[in-house]
Amino acid sequence: MCTVIAGVEPGAGTPVVLAGVRDELADRPWRGPAAHWPRFPGLVGGLDLQGGGTWLAADPAVPRVAALLNGVGRPAPPAIRRSRGDLPLRAAAHGGPPGGDLTVYDPFHLMVAELGGVRMWHWDGEHLTEDKLPAGLHVVVNDGLVTGDTDLKARWFAPRFAAAPRPSATDPGDTSWTAWRELASGAGLPVTDPRALVVRRQLDDGRVWGTSSLTLVALSDTGLRYDFNPRPPDPSTWTTVHPPPHSTH
Repeated sequence: MCTVIAGVEPGAGTPVVLAGVRDELADRPWRGPAAHWPRFPGLVGGLDLQGGGTWLAADPAVPRVAALLNGVGRPAPPAIRRSRGDLPLRAAAHGGPPGGDLTVYDPFHLMVAELGGVRMWHWDGEHLTEDKLPAGLHVVVNDGLVTGDTDLKARWFAPRFAAAPRPSATDPGDTSWTAWRELASGAGLPVTDPRALVVRRQLDDGRVWGTSSLTLVALSDTGLRYDFNPRPPDPSTWTTVHPPPHSTH
């Protein structure tokens, strides 16, 4: 995952809302969100068929969500390198920082969202650090937490997400989700625009890299709602993976 927008509002009916944008090589195989992992039976997320893990995992029962972004720093030695896709699974299941020998992982940012807020762990290949996001609207990219002063994408999208009606975790329909869905789908910006959230590029070797899927998750004290778009930037292809409790959606 290459961008996460986090709206944190302690005390609100929906205290945390996350929008996740996954950028990846177009030929890397994956499956849409489901309960893919027998050893984590309570988790739902998209499956990376190459590594066996995920970029975002949700535990509706807690509720809790964990999202992974590539980081910047010293890569793991090739002889011991492991896929980072197990990190969101472990974090969503247990709610804590990744344990064990982190030198087997390339640099990463790991976000864990619960009703009490959003925590982040940053691994640069040498050191693990932790942050907790304050109230407000935040944009996280591969460089970490950014502001509109330092990042074109954040400068354009952050105020628009902050001003948009907040998705409700208990909304069984789409009324409260429309604005965030449209913004997460790119808000109509061309995929080549330097401000773009949804991107697509032809690499020198002929392969295509770009946005492969979008995720929206909202948390409340009754559970969560999890929406997914497998065909960005089309805003009409959103579906609800996990509806709110007692929903007929």
